[in-house]
Amino acid sequence: MEFVIDPDIAFAKTISTDFYLNPEIFERSKEKIFAKSFQYIGTSDMLPENGSALPFTLLENYLDEPLLLTRDAEGKIHCLSNVCTHRGNILVNDLCKLKRLTCRYHGRQFDLSGKFMMMPQFQEVENFPTEADNLPQLPVFQFGKLLFTSLSCDANPDDFFGEMQERMAWYPMDELEFRPDLSKEFTVNANWALYCENYLEGFHIPFVHKGLNEILDFNKYTTELFRFSNLQIGIAKEGEPSFDLPFTSPDNGKNIAAYYFWVFPNMMFNFYPWGLSLNIIQPISPEETKVSFYSFVLDEEKFGHGAGADLETVEMEDEEVVEQVQKGIRSRFYTHGRYSVTREQGTHHFHSLLAKFIP
Repeated sequence: MEFVIDPDIAFAKTISTDFYLNPEIFERSKEKIFAKSFQYIGTSDMLPENGSALPFTLLENYLDEPLLLTRDAEGKIHCLSNVCTHRGNILVNDLCKLKRLTCRYHGRQFDLSGKFMMMPQFQEVENFPTEADNLPQLPVFQFGKLLFTSLSCDANPDDFFGEMQERMAWYPMDELEFRPDLSKEFTVNANWALYCENYLEGFHIPFVHKGLNEILDFNKYTTELFRFSNLQIGIAKEGEPSFDLPFTSPDNGKNIAAYYFWVFPNMMFNFYPWGLSLNIIQPISPEETKVSFYSFVLDEEKFGHGAGADLETVEMEDEEVVEQVQKGIRSRFYTHGRYSVTREQGTHHFHSLLAKFIP
């Protein structure tokens, strides 16, 4: 099954509904899309001191890869496989502090960077140890306190995060405080890609989000495309909260209510004057998706105001329409749509990337 998106949005058709409905495509996406891109881990605060080791599962119930974060004696953070290279035992089960990783099955040891150290009763083994006896080490990208990794060592973080880092260089990422009390999870009865493409266009705002439309100037809403990411900018109407942008920002002088960055395939960075809402979209099945809203507060006094004031209401509005689309695409009378040239550049970009990653 081949997906082709015309690079000219004026002629292009939307991606075939097979992408959302075919279980084989859902399974292929694990290795073709999600294993080759960066995924959110958590924050550096999860490793409180040197010697900390924290196990986690990357995209649980989808990729299901057991991984391990460590902070070595010099304070460097590593992301490793949490599977012993001897017989496949899980190495660490809970957050702990240690000087080395020791497998409880047969005693194989690794340092906190994953390098093999020793193995009992292996003196007679020939050509041992080799590189294969080290724990696979995965790339770690850090943006402020936020940590990301990829199952592909070929994935370049600059390709995914570079434009966002540059555009938001003035933003005090290190001052963001994670607020679990303000963070939420939702289950959406729709394919993960439908949820993402809804996010990637402001076209629906006047029709779906009446409250948000009263805050944003829809006529000034813009989209910028990058290689594996894009940016939507919401301009505040007169009198509505906006960023106090420094002279170092390329957007200085604009009344920006929100920066909506999307990073392929499933991460949404929503910057507001009060802080950041990081949304992670996790596939569960072809027709079910888990959406996690992680709230990071910068200015408590601004929380609850402006474009990021009522995120749950906006989420409920989005869920309703996306779930209706999931029902609609099952119709035998629908396979493709067309794009608005001026309003759906982000969705066209997303579909183009999906077609590229799943040839």
